[in-house]
Amino acid sequence: MVYVALLRGINVGGKNKIDMKLLKKTFERVGMSSVVTYINSGNIIFTVNGQSKTTISHILEEAIHTDFELQIKVLVRSFDDFKKVIHSLPESWKNDQQMRSDVLFLWDEIDDESMLSKLVIKPEIDTVKYVPGAILWSVEKKNITKSGMTKLVGSKPYQQITIRNVNTTRKIYELMQAAEA
Repeated sequence: MVYVALLRGINVGGKNKIDMKLLKKTFERVGMSSVVTYINSGNIIFTVNGQSKTTISHILEEAIHTDFELQIKVLVRSFDDFKKVIHSLPESWKNDQQMRSDVLFLWDEIDDESMLSKLVIKPEIDTVKYVPGAILWSVEKKNITKSGMTKLVGSKPYQQITIRNVNTTRKIYELMQAAEA
């Protein structure tokens, strides 16, 4: 089965540095196959059979701790999980000069539509939508400093979220489709 591991907080601002080539070897060492990494922010597509997402997550967190001496949270999503998020993502959303659009992937413990009430959302500026497994958030770049998204960092829910922009999210899906084929 095809999965993606989304690592939280690696290679950000010079902290929690992990080389993707070495990370790929770590994944292979613990039984993941067809391992592909995408950009330096911790997106790893792989296949494995017969294990739950929770089990895979624990195996990977332990392996990363062993190999890199880092406590990194790993969110695992199946191809079907990811497909549902992609199909909910408006095609018009971009991450470019005019628009910032992100996917906030949620840990299972907070994966519920009620999460929206815990975020600062400014409806006149922010377009925000819950889908199982994620919150989709878009704002025009000219309004980014007024967006509720600026209040996300440091909030309690932020600790159980890992964020990817829509361009990265779409590319991960393409890589997962290729692995699924």
